[in-house]
Amino acid sequence: MREIAPFIGMGILMIAVQIIALFLTPLMLGAGYEAFEDPGSTANLLYFVVILLVFTGVLLWLIKRGKKIVIQAIIGLSILFIFGYIYSAIVLFFMGNTLLGWSLTIIATAISGALLYVYPEWYVIDILGILISAGAAAIFGISLAIIPVLILLIVLALYDAISVYRTKHMVVLAESVIEMKTPILVVMPKSLDYSYIKQGVEIKDKKEERGAYIMGMGDLIMPNILVVSSFAFLAGAPLLFGIPLPTIGAMAGTLIGLAALLWFVSGGKPQAGLPLLNGGAIVGFILLCALTGSWAWIPGM
Repeated sequence: MREIAPFIGMGILMIAVQIIALFLTPLMLGAGYEAFEDPGSTANLLYFVVILLVFTGVLLWLIKRGKKIVIQAIIGLSILFIFGYIYSAIVLFFMGNTLLGWSLTIIATAISGALLYVYPEWYVIDILGILISAGAAAIFGISLAIIPVLILLIVLALYDAISVYRTKHMVVLAESVIEMKTPILVVMPKSLDYSYIKQGVEIKDKKEERGAYIMGMGDLIMPNILVVSSFAFLAGAPLLFGIPLPTIGAMAGTLIGLAALLWFVSGGKPQAGLPLLNGGAIVGFILLCALTGSWAWIPGM
């Protein structure tokens, strides 16, 4: 159970992200929180990829020069930005555009951000990491229609594989993030007495020394962009509990991909998550589209 429990925990985290992202989707759509004006434009993919590459490049450049404070500031501001979107969507939906609503949004954002940096214990990181991942997935999911999302997930899966297995710059980035205790990952320990603050995590090939498993928030966010996009834009598909069946297929496919990923991770070496996670989401989505005849998202179908 000590070896299996972290894998079960990772599955629970993924399911939680999916459920919260679906909950946030109509709230953010109603508030007009789309990142791009035209969700169906493939030009959005170029913007997304360029921003990702520039962001990663800047972080690696800062890591080489030992600018830890600058890195933490950049990541901290990004996290605060996402928290602000999430809390404003929830609070303003129930309280309207009021001074009290905006005040509560600012307070909740500040407390969440401060908590991550003042006390980055594994359970704090995981709880708030679920919220960050769900919010980011919802923002990008409502901003990109299904076809652009499918293309994006394929591109990101290829990029992730190259950056982990060939150039290995993503491994360098992950090691630096762990060393700085930067909260852009989730941590699942093997025992409840584990402390991320005191013990950290070893991501190299030292399986016997590992007290916990980690997964980048990008692995929680990216496949669930398809979950949100299909929920927001897929019309005419059969529903189960108000969710289109192809969306459920994407959710299930992501979980199957996660199971495969964790099996490889158990070997002790760092693994590229997106090829399996994105691949699982895409296969699950397409399979349920085929079984239900839900092809309205393809022009002319």
